[in-house]
Amino acid sequence: MDSTFALRRKEIVCNEIPVDEILKRWPALKLESQICAEFHRVTNVNLKNRFFAQLDQHTPRLQSLFRKKASRTGKASELLDELFRIYDLQDQVDVHVRRAVVLRALPPYMHESDVSFFKMWDVEQTEELNTSDVPLGLLLSNQTSSDAHFFCPERIAVLIEGNIVIESSTLADAFVILFALTYTLHLNYPKQLLNTFDFVQKVLMGLEDGKLRPRVLSLKNDLLAVVYAHLFFLL
Repeated sequence: MDSTFALRRKEIVCNEIPVDEILKRWPALKLESQICAEFHRVTNVNLKNRFFAQLDQHTPRLQSLFRKKASRTGKASELLDELFRIYDLQDQVDVHVRRAVVLRALPPYMHESDVSFFKMWDVEQTEELNTSDVPLGLLLSNQTSSDAHFFCPERIAVLIEGNIVIESSTLADAFVILFALTYTLHLNYPKQLLNTFDFVQKVLMGLEDGKLRPRVLSLKNDLLAVVYAHLFFLL
């Protein structure tokens, strides 16, 4: 993989090879270890170390901001309120659940729709799920519909152009692998989630630190305000 990196990047970026052809020619790009390695080759950043360190660091403050918005009125607030209602009913809240609720709450907080990105599949109700209309997304499936599995589905898979590329053990793992694949396969972010992915890229991952979209900048400033308020309280 290392020896063919330059050639592969030229083919992927310049020749705009279809995703299915890329994965046929370089099947190792369907392995998590190789996706992480390829992301490092492209960005010189350790994918999981950076993502989880930043996500875990900001999770308490993000949850605080999301809950504050959930207490208001409007569609976004209603969606956030429902997310945290389910979250507060969980029997066990571990690091995976805390990460998942933040990632699920980001789109509504940014006033974006994640309906076509997070594809929920209740196997008991539907034998097969049509994902052909999903250019980029996550498949979250359970045998039965239950709030208990909302943040930790029984099966989680990354979808590209309607096809399953790789399965992951947690929602956060699947999300960060999908994010890495946008780099390794030179893909555009989902149009309906540009703010969400921009926040992950530029604020959490610290990549390509250019001009932030207004809503991303607003969330970044809100996070900094919470940090400064906490530091002032400690003085």
